[in-house]
Amino acid sequence: MIDLHAKQTLGPALRLHANDNVLVARTDIGIGAKLPGAGPDGADLTSRSQVPAGYKVAARPLTRGEPIVKYDVTIGFAGADIPAGTLVHSHNIDFTEFDRDYAIGRDYQPVEMIPQAERATFQGIVRDDGRVATRNYIGILSTVNCSATVVRRIAEWFTEERLAEFPHVDGVVAFPHALGCGMERTGEAMAVLQRTLVGYARHPNLAAALIVGLGCERNQLQGLLDFGGLKPGPKLHGFVMQDVGGTRATIEAGVAAVKELLPQANDVKRETVPASHITVGLQCGGSDGFSSITANPALGAAMDLLVRHGGTAVLSETPEIYGVEHTLTRRAVSQEVGEKLVERIRWWKDVYAAGRDVQINGVVSPGNQAGGLANIFEKSLGSSMKGGTGPLMDVLRFAEPISSKGLVFMDTPGYDPVSATGQIAGGANIIAFTTGRGSMFGAKPVPSLKLATNTPMYTRLSEDMDINCGTILDGEDTIETMGEKIFRLILRTASGEPSKSELLGLGDNEFVPWQQGIMG
Repeated sequence: MIDLHAKQTLGPALRLHANDNVLVARTDIGIGAKLPGAGPDGADLTSRSQVPAGYKVAARPLTRGEPIVKYDVTIGFAGADIPAGTLVHSHNIDFTEFDRDYAIGRDYQPVEMIPQAERATFQGIVRDDGRVATRNYIGILSTVNCSATVVRRIAEWFTEERLAEFPHVDGVVAFPHALGCGMERTGEAMAVLQRTLVGYARHPNLAAALIVGLGCERNQLQGLLDFGGLKPGPKLHGFVMQDVGGTRATIEAGVAAVKELLPQANDVKRETVPASHITVGLQCGGSDGFSSITANPALGAAMDLLVRHGGTAVLSETPEIYGVEHTLTRRAVSQEVGEKLVERIRWWKDVYAAGRDVQINGVVSPGNQAGGLANIFEKSLGSSMKGGTGPLMDVLRFAEPISSKGLVFMDTPGYDPVSATGQIAGGANIIAFTTGRGSMFGAKPVPSLKLATNTPMYTRLSEDMDINCGTILDGEDTIETMGEKIFRLILRTASGEPSKSELLGLGDNEFVPWQQGIMG
């Protein structure tokens, strides 16, 4: 078994746990290749298949119906008798549901906090209410799709040239969407949309916000304000297009309002604040067979550090913890928290996604499969590692405000723009995004960091990737040393250092509220 917590020279195939019956190919393995010490009882193994890097190979003969075990976790069942040395993937792994012991709270242990005087700091922007921002934007939100063009036009007016005299303002950003009408006026679908909009309007990374409605939509501007307890004032303006005079008049009124807001928004300075003000939304997309070996556990190590320094890590993507959710419930701080997670899983399986061709019901995306992941159990195995090893302190619905410190879970889809939107609405002020295939992602008004799982992809896409976790596979880093590097990168980014996605201008199109319910 390899120990990724120690530097070492790694062979062509990796055994991740002593109980595993499959190995992961570190490099491409050809037919007839010798895998030293990879077989039963440390015997050499001969490959019977072409095994691409990141894919699995049988470490011993597997009998049809036998559990496939990786990291000592069941990720499926042998769909046929599989000889030792054979490629193991979706073609010979059956996705079959199996019982899991939730054992809520059994493994709970409180966090061993860093002494207060030794805790990390960063350079943040302190708002009047004491909350801390990592960026400084003015936001333009739409209540409904009908005002989407207007909010975009208002934001687009403020080019880099026009903002040049306001160097402390990171930009004017629009948050249009496709919802707000033709939907139930009450219930969870509307509540999700309104929680999302309110969360963005009051996000500390927005120095001020404009909210633009049409006038006849179901998501009425005044109703939205009442829902969120928001009141128009110097930093929050509302416009109703049908009252203002239409498209052109509303754009002109919005531009004028932003012009008045810019001097005050620019009048900020960064100051030293504790790392406890950092809330990181955790994402992974375009995963591969190395996600669970490098980037995800390294990000988890960074989150363990952040939590010990008083910060918050937000694990999400409910379909992508399915199959390993018991590893979280066992660390729950209370029976109530554990049961909330189980309830969300059951809602997904029995109500929301029942009978539908989505990944929680088995098959992962083509990119994930091409990266070596056979099914959702295997993807979840790696995805859940992003949150680290600490106790689960809370479980939230989509876009609910994040009030607990430590590791929390927010119920979101696995689709990254939607998931990150919920996390940001809840208060996340940084997104950390692991990828093995090379996802391109930004999420204004917060910075997004990209963590590559392997060196070849990082080298090919270095303009988009912020850090290369593939050095763990290369024997240059351990999970702990990489976790420390990620933690320090988060502190620098929170202090204003631009991420790769910010340098490329990404993030204007990733505001995607979760669409639920019926349309009528």
